[in-house]
Amino acid sequence: MRFYDLFLLSTRMFKARTSRTFLTILGMSVGISAIIFLVSLGYGLQKTVLERITTSDSLLTLDITSDRASSSILDRETLEKIKQTDGVTEISPNFQINAQAKFEDLKTDVLVTATTPSYFRLSGIKPAEGKILSDNDQEGIVISSSVAQIFNKDIADMIGKEIKFVFSVPVDSADSGAGANDQEENVRKVESDKTYKIIGSIAGEGNGIYMNYSSLDNLDLARFNQVKVRCSSNTTMATVREKITGMGFLVSSISETVDQANKVFNVIKIVLMIFGIIALVVSAIGMFNTMTITLLERTEEIGIMKSIGASDMTISLVFVLESTIMGFLGGLGGVLIGWFEGWLFNMAVNLLATHFGGEKVNLFYSPVWFVSVTIIFAAIVGFVTGVIPARRAARTDPLEALRYK
Repeated sequence: MRFYDLFLLSTRMFKARTSRTFLTILGMSVGISAIIFLVSLGYGLQKTVLERITTSDSLLTLDITSDRASSSILDRETLEKIKQTDGVTEISPNFQINAQAKFEDLKTDVLVTATTPSYFRLSGIKPAEGKILSDNDQEGIVISSSVAQIFNKDIADMIGKEIKFVFSVPVDSADSGAGANDQEENVRKVESDKTYKIIGSIAGEGNGIYMNYSSLDNLDLARFNQVKVRCSSNTTMATVREKITGMGFLVSSISETVDQANKVFNVIKIVLMIFGIIALVVSAIGMFNTMTITLLERTEEIGIMKSIGASDMTISLVFVLESTIMGFLGGLGGVLIGWFEGWLFNMAVNLLATHFGGEKVNLFYSPVWFVSVTIIFAAIVGFVTGVIPARRAARTDPLEALRYK
């Protein structure tokens, strides 16, 4: 029998038993939609979190800090040694210093991070408003969103405005270190002779401000708190890490955090998929029940087909193809329902987030390969649920089938 004829026989139930067939496909769609919804939520959360903390440059960046158990310090001489290390393509030093910021008639204590413009790129930090630091604008600064809240201002209103600082400089920077606690006996107050201009902002809870460290050369700070080191490739990161660790410094990288986060999210996705598969199993049981009832209803038809020469294989293929088609259509429907559920849920979350002053996020993400595999998996489930009824149909005695009422 031609495949076209088999296909026509397999789709007769879509016309003869429309409501039951539709409900069976809908049941499969609900199970598939549960998988799509839950797993897409896991992928979406992973994608949202990692996009906010990583860029291609940040994944190749090592964070170098001083080890309290070592006498090594991050001074300018050390920076030159690190810069000359094989595999290092770029460095971005920074030091932190306490300061008092004056904006219009308001004052507040802030933590100033003095660094280079490449710091943001190597850290994977993107501006929320305006621009980031630039070598062409030495007096331009970037504030965190919390600083605007402290001054009770909108970030958009602060960009382009001027701000002044009084820095708390350690008396002995070699011993105290930049960013030491603001204690009167350990620091001296230095009022900046420059007026800085706010050029952008980043999302953040701390009252932090970022500026070009070259604009603070007059403070003569001798050591840095941290150095970001960009490696040429993934293969050179281990070698560079080993060499810098041998100098007596602590080395970490955001790639380690990403690896740990990926492991956590993989577990979350597996757990969510298990819940979805439970719903799919229930749907598969419903489809198996439908195929069994179909077998009983078509017993006489099976007898007629066999009496005119239909083989056992042909009878089996009719039932298997019918269940596979229903599984495939259930997979397609499940993808559409799951996508709609995710869109609706994401819209509700974003409405709440914007109402309370938060940012919009996309909580759902479905890779093309995952959607494709899910649809194929649904077709396979349909195939499996039709195997037993198909075998029973093939073994039916034609004489008994013709007498069946």
